[in-house]
Amino acid sequence: MKRSTIIPCIMLTLFLAAGCDDSSGSHGNNTNNTNNANNTNNANNVNNTNNVNNQDLPYAVVDTGQDACYGDAAARGCVGVEQAFGGQDAQFRGNQPAYTDHGDGTVTDRVTGLMWVKTPDLNADGVIDVDDKLTWSELQAHVVALNGQAFAGHSDWRLPTIKELYSLIDFRGTDPSNGNEADLRPFIDDAVFGFAYGDTAAGERTIDAQYASGTLYVSGDLLFGVNFADGRIKGYGLTGFNGQDKTFLLLCVCGNEAYGVNDLVDNGDGTVTDRATGLTWSRDDSGEGMLWEEALAWVHRKNQENWLGHSDWRLPNVKELHTIVDYARSPDLTDSPALDPIFQATGITNEDGAPDWPFYWSSTTHAAAGGAGTAASYVAFGRALGYMNDEWVDVHGAGAQRSDPKTGDPADYPTGFGPQGDAIRILNFVRLVRGGAAWDASVLAPATCGNAACDDGETAANCPEDCGGGTGEDCGNGVCDAGETAQSCPQDCSEGPTACETSTDCEQPGACPLEAAVGCTCEPTPMGYDACIPNCHTADDCPPGPGGASLTCNAEGLCVPAQ
Repeated sequence: MKRSTIIPCIMLTLFLAAGCDDSSGSHGNNTNNTNNANNTNNANNVNNTNNVNNQDLPYAVVDTGQDACYGDAAARGCVGVEQAFGGQDAQFRGNQPAYTDHGDGTVTDRVTGLMWVKTPDLNADGVIDVDDKLTWSELQAHVVALNGQAFAGHSDWRLPTIKELYSLIDFRGTDPSNGNEADLRPFIDDAVFGFAYGDTAAGERTIDAQYASGTLYVSGDLLFGVNFADGRIKGYGLTGFNGQDKTFLLLCVCGNEAYGVNDLVDNGDGTVTDRATGLTWSRDDSGEGMLWEEALAWVHRKNQENWLGHSDWRLPNVKELHTIVDYARSPDLTDSPALDPIFQATGITNEDGAPDWPFYWSSTTHAAAGGAGTAASYVAFGRALGYMNDEWVDVHGAGAQRSDPKTGDPADYPTGFGPQGDAIRILNFVRLVRGGAAWDASVLAPATCGNAACDDGETAANCPEDCGGGTGEDCGNGVCDAGETAQSCPQDCSEGPTACETSTDCEQPGACPLEAAVGCTCEPTPMGYDACIPNCHTADDCPPGPGGASLTCNAEGLCVPAQ
C-alpha cells in the first residue's frame, strides 16, 4: 500500500445560559426528590439495572453503547488484545446510559446529572419536521421563552454546550451517508428522546437531523451541533448554501453546570489526569499517523512495554476522546490545537500546506447502514478541512468528530470526499487513556470463531464471520456469493456501487447505472474498496443513488452522496 503521510513537525466556547434559579428545586440530583435520578425504585426509570451514581465525577462519561466488534470491513467476533483488531470499543464497559422520564416532558440522565427537554417537537403536533427547526436567533429566543414559562417547573434552561449535547450520542447507530438506508438506527436513544430523520417531504435529506448546541466556533461563523442521523459533530454555517439561515432541532438542558469542564493535573510522569472525568491520559501522542488496526496494535505494544509505568492503556472510545477537546482554542485563534497546553500534540503540515495538528483515532467504529464497518470515528484537534470551491477550508472546525476509512491510501483522495470534500487521512494519530471503562471478557468470541463453521456456542452476535456470513477470499469480487451477507461483505451484498479492479470492469453489463449520463470509472471509496462511480459534468448527469438517495457532482467530476 502506498502511504502519503502527513508531515510531522513538532474557542472561546460561547454559552447561552438563562441564569435563572430553579423555581422548583427538583433537579434530578436532588436526593430528596421522589423522581430522583438515583432513585432505584422510581417506576419511570429507564435502564434501571444499569443505574450508576457518579456524584463524585462532575463530568462522568456515558458509554458509547457500541456492542459489536469490527474488522476493516464488517462486524467480527471480539478477540483478545494480543490479536488483530483486539482492544476496541465494545470490549470495554463504561457508564451505561440510564435515564429517568419524569412524565412532564423532561428526562434526567442519571449518569451526567443533566435534565433534558425530551423532544424537539416544539409545536407539539406529534411530528418532528422542518416546522420544528430554529435559526440561531430563534434558538436563543426559545430559551428565553422556556424560562419565562418555567417549563416543567424550571427557569434555568439553557442551550446545551457541545459537550453536554454529545453525552447523548449512541454509537449503536448506523450512518445512511453511503446511500444505503436499510435497517437505519439513529445515534440517539429514540425510545427516550424525540428524534426524526430529515423531512424529505419538505426537500430535506435523510441525514438532516442536526441538533444545535450553544457552542460557537472561535475561528469562524460556525455553530457546533450533533447530527444524530449520521453520528458526527460538525461546525455548521449559520447561513446555508442557499443564502437562508440554517435551522436546527433543539433539546434544551438544565442542571450540572460543571458538566464538560475539565480539571486537568500534570502528574509529572508523562501522564495527565482529568479529575472531572476520572480518566488518565498520555501527555504525548503517538508522534506519527497509522491505520486503525495499527493503532489498536500500538496500544498493545505500549502495554507490553509498561509504558509510563502502566500496562492498562486503551485506545479511547470516541466519547472519551471528545472530553479533552478545548473549544476555547483553535489553530487560527491560539496557534494551537483545540487542546489544553498541558498536553503535547505533534504538529503536521495539512493538505493545504499549512501548519496544523492531527486527527486522532478512537476505538469506535462508525457503522454504516447495511452493516458496513469500514470507517472509524476520529476527533479533529486541528482544522477539520474540506475541499470546497477549489480550495481547502476549515469547513467543520477544530473539535469536529468525523470518520475515516480504516484502511487505504490517502493519496487516493487529493480533494477529499463528499460534497464538502472532507479531508481523508486514514493515517491518524493516537493518544492513550487509562481508567474509566473496564475490560469485559464476556464479549469475547469462542475460540472456534473464524473457522468458517457455525459451531456450538457461536452466534451471529458473537461470531458474525461464521454465523452471520462469510468474509473469505471471494469477498470483494462484486458478487454476493454463498455465505456472504450485507454484514460480512457489504461491498458485494449491500445495495450500492459495483466493486471493480479497473475501469474496464465498469464497462461490463450492469456495472454502471443506465442513468449515468457520462459513464463510470473505477474509483476508491471510503468504504475501503474500489467501485464503479458515475462520472458527471453537473449534478444533472448523476443517477439516483442506492435507495433513491440524491447524488451530486463533486470537484473531481464524480457523483457522490449529497450530504
